[in-house]
Amino acid sequence: MGKIRVFDPTVEAKEQPITFVPRPKSLHNVRIGLVDNTKFNSDKLLIRIATILEQNNGAKSHVIRPKHSAGVPAHQEIINEFVFHCDVVIAGIGD
Repeated sequence: MGKIRVFDPTVEAKEQPITFVPRPKSLHNVRIGLVDNTKFNSDKLLIRIATILEQNNGAKSHVIRPKHSAGVPAHQEIINEFVFHCDVVIAGIGD
């Protein structure tokens, strides 16, 4: 009889410290970056959130950009654009 080999694909989650930047005191005149994860309706959800923040909280504008796919981080072009053109960023999830 042959040997049975068992593979365990699980790994221990690595702890990584997360440093948050301070939140703005107000959203008045803030430029919002929206990261669309490309799942169904995530773009609609993000646009709705941006509209509420603009109408009710005085946010100035928004920019929405889709990631390459839901399972990957935002690509460098999105990050670079948001660094120069946005004050806050919201990542959305659809489905």
